[in-house]
Amino acid sequence: MFSDELLSVAWSPDGRFLALGSVDRTVRVWDVASGALVRTFRGHEGYVDSVAWSPDGRYLASGSRDSTVRIWDTATGQLVRTPVERHDVLSVAWSPDGRYLATGRYDHKISVWDATTGQRVRTLEGHTNAVDSVAWSPDGRFLASGSSDRTVRVWDAQTGKPLRTLEGHKWFVVSVTWSPDGRFLASAGSADRTVRVWGAISGRLLRTLEGHTDTVLSVAWSPDGRYIASSSDDGTIRIWGVR
Repeated sequence: MFSDELLSVAWSPDGRFLALGSVDRTVRVWDVASGALVRTFRGHEGYVDSVAWSPDGRYLASGSRDSTVRIWDTATGQLVRTPVERHDVLSVAWSPDGRYLATGRYDHKISVWDATTGQRVRTLEGHTNAVDSVAWSPDGRFLASGSSDRTVRVWDAQTGKPLRTLEGHKWFVVSVTWSPDGRFLASAGSADRTVRVWGAISGRLLRTLEGHTDTVLSVAWSPDGRYIASSSDDGTIRIWGVR
């Protein structure tokens, strides 16, 4: 088991495995059915804040405060490539087609990388504080980002053009996720203790979910789009009906 704080968790696409990133600078993969540790990836020199599986499950990407993204072969455990950032990597996400990686950076910027070559394709700028969360729309056309500047931003993933800024959270936006149909966004506003639901196209705030009594850490949409789950420092996970 981990002896240090866990910072990120991600299911494999087939649901068989969990990957976890930790303060101990490792990424570990566990078999969900047996509870057995399958593999440990070592090499990061800083906390691993984010882990993400490629859509086909062949690779794991990990973002770290050592200013690198590492892409690992999940079958062999080998390091495939290491795109290097200039600042801490706080969030990492694969595009739905597996061709690109997006990284949220401490220096307020977002990078889009070619996952095959490890070359940076573009840099998205506009946030005024650290980018804590990035997420691709289900069709791969857009990126959403949550930032310590208390905003959610939506970008054209192809051009890097900012499309809209969603404002309303009273504290850092630490997690953002798309609904499965791409029509809505949900965001967690950390110390403001709320989850907010937005129209992805209109940018309009549709609902504010209140009930947590401490910092909201993460938010995720159910595959059928009917529910949102949120986790909090109040020791609870809440399930919200949104349809």
